Amino acid sequence: MSKMANDSQILSPKNIIDGRKVEEDEEEEEDDESETEEMSLKEKIPCTHEVTMTHGTKAVIAIAADPSGARLASGSIDYDVCFWDFAGMDSSMRSFRTLQPCENHPIKCLQYSTTGDVILVISGAAQAKVLDRDGFEKCETVKGDQYITDMARTKGHTAGLNSGCWHPFTKEEYLTCSQDSTCRIWLLHRPRGHKNVIKCRAQNGVKTIPTTCSYSREGTVVACGCIDGSIQMWDHRKNFVNPSLTLRNAHSSNNEISSLSFSYLGHTLATRSCDDTLKLWDLRSFKVPIFEVKDLFSRYETTDCMFSPDDSMIVTGESLKKGQDMGKILFYDTKTFELVNEIPVTNSHVIKTLWHPKLNQLFVGCGNGIVKVYYDINRSMRGAKLCVVKSHFKHKHMEVMSTQQIITPHALPLFRQDRPKSVRKQMEKDRLDPVKSRRPDLPITSGQGGRVASSGGTLSSYVIRNLGLSKRIEDDQDPREAILKYAKEAEENPYWIAPAYKKTQPKTIFQTDEQDSGPSTKKQKT
Repeated sequence: MSKMANDSQILSPKNIIDGRKVEEDEEEEEDDESETEEMSLKEKIPCTHEVTMTHGTKAVIAIAADPSGARLASGSIDYDVCFWDFAGMDSSMRSFRTLQPCENHPIKCLQYSTTGDVILVISGAAQAKVLDRDGFEKCETVKGDQYITDMARTKGHTAGLNSGCWHPFTKEEYLTCSQDSTCRIWLLHRPRGHKNVIKCRAQNGVKTIPTTCSYSREGTVVACGCIDGSIQMWDHRKNFVNPSLTLRNAHSSNNEISSLSFSYLGHTLATRSCDDTLKLWDLRSFKVPIFEVKDLFSRYETTDCMFSPDDSMIVTGESLKKGQDMGKILFYDTKTFELVNEIPVTNSHVIKTLWHPKLNQLFVGCGNGIVKVYYDINRSMRGAKLCVVKSHFKHKHMEVMSTQQIITPHALPLFRQDRPKSVRKQMEKDRLDPVKSRRPDLPITSGQGGRVASSGGTLSSYVIRNLGLSKRIEDDQDPREAILKYAKEAEENPYWIAPAYKKTQPKTIFQTDEQDSGPSTKKQKT
């Protein structure tokens, strides 16, 4: 009976109605969520507010933010790298350090490591550098021998670099690609030689130059975009002899592929090229692009593209064409491939874009030397929001209030006040005072030897007089006469020599001239 009662309780009409009501409520909530998702695709872009940071006057072609979002680094073709600290900046948005790590070479690529403690600097030189967070150099890769034809037999790049990136998980490994048609994998503690070398080949087997390189999100694939329009990928777990995946004619030949960006999920790839196209590829069927946007002018070979943090959009910048007056950021939907939004940035080219997933802020490098920061006042955190609320501190100028001077010429001496003298007259008076002006000792006009001449003309006389001798010795006096003055006193009161010979020679015997003229007692040499 109890079981029947329980069953009847479970299958009661009231519970069935309540269950339907709950299911209907859940379906309504799902519909509401889907509607909000559809409505909020454009609203996901953090662009309600913007801040401008001035790097310089030349184009900013490299931007990097550390994983925590505390610092930003920007590089330009004016050879400068600027470091920005959001926690230490105020509303003036000034960088705390500017340096030239690779003198006379434009900064092409910057990237913080996965831990954020070091930053990789790729310039037009053949050597990559790794700096710490404060800009001090930690290591520099070795330069290869340019007279060796086999690139595997030299330890470093022999031509200028194009791009570089860190391994997503191995914190000491990084990748560089160069004009010498190779990509090289390095370790941070071994800068004197590469770990692996990858040779990029065209379809006919000759060398081709890799213009950009990247790791996949898992770090298992090394991908390169080459100047012949091909995309080549190697398996990181195997040797780098033959590419595991190659797509010829992905872009038009003799146009640099400026960016390769893997999605966060890892099965799609976005590429940007100087042939004015943006393409989206599915790595599972890597033959034709699933999406292509044409007529996107790109003037710089570092113009990049990237995915939004939830892989719902592709972000890229557009350079300024003739007749246009504003550079733009473009957002494309990865599912419907439609243009979601475009943001006019500035009256110059838009080169680099960086959507930080932790801060939910957009950093844009422009051709006129500025870095634009876009953020949402509600959904973005820290970063530029910390700076805009801090007022710029100005040094307070000392303001001296002059008190009113009452002149009473006939006042009693007790109440009489000294009239304030002008500063200039007081300075002239202090100048005449040797104590207040700290006047040095005046030079000596007579004698030689500088300050020594004040105690005598020579160094010996100076030493004698400073030994405490009471009697003054004239410099022009005959020394024999000066000694014979004491002959009588020495005979009467002998002190030095006579007492020593008192026992052995009581009567002093002096040598005579006759003895001097006699024959010498010395033996002559034979």
